[in-house]
Amino acid sequence: MEYILIFISFVIIISLTTKVGKLEGRIKGMQYTINQLTQQSGLPEYPINDELRKLIKEGEDIKAIKKVRETLGLTLLEGKEYIDKLKRQEGGLR
Repeated sequence: MEYILIFISFVIIISLTTKVGKLEGRIKGMQYTINQLTQQSGLPEYPINDELRKLIKEGEDIKAIKKVRETLGLTLLEGKEYIDKLKRQEGGLR
């Protein structure tokens, strides 16, 4: 009986992991599409970016990551990638 429960749990975990992976892929695809549409339509960037650039200029990358995570609801990795992207654009400054 224990082995059956372990097996069922294992199957459920694998199934959920697979579904989460697929959802993450779909979200990344949608984000790419949103980014492309934003660039093509000429919509302004997030207003928070000016404040983030200021923090980056002051050497406050960690505060910038924290701010972007709080504002945009990003994960730690996504927040760091966002800040790194701002730093690459025009040297991180306007």
